Amino acid sequence: MSEDQSANTDVTHYELHASRVSPKRTTVDTGKAEFVVGKDVNPVEYFLGAIGACLNSTGTMVARDMNIAIESLDITVEGGVNYDRYAGRESDARAGLQGVDVTLEIEADADEQTLEAWLEAVEERCPITDNVANETSLAVSFK
Repeated sequence: MSEDQSANTDVTHYELHASRVSPKRTTVDTGKAEFVVGKDVNPVEYFLGAIGACLNSTGTMVARDMNIAIESLDITVEGGVNYDRYAGRESDARAGLQGVDVTLEIEADADEQTLEAWLEAVEERCPITDNVANETSLAVSFK
């Protein structure tokens, strides 16, 4: 076990299936739900939305653990993509997001120092932002 792994080795495994519907639409089946990427929003917006949704979920769990009552939580997630490489044009820019900025606006029954501790714990515990902030292996293959 590496230093970065905790003593708890239980890993929840996720697997989904994605099928091309058209050049800009993909049906995603998680086994429990099905949705279409490209129908309502594009893949980048889904990705940014996943960041916001995971911060909401994690923020709620951390607030519960810290006995903080959240009255409201609004999350803005922003990122820019240079589509040159995606479109097959020469570019020094990476194909993905050039950066992601997140702003959380929270109203809660806690002082600023407590909310700073809350945010630190949220950043430490959020699985999606962990994947964005830290390198995660990705293996892509075909059959």
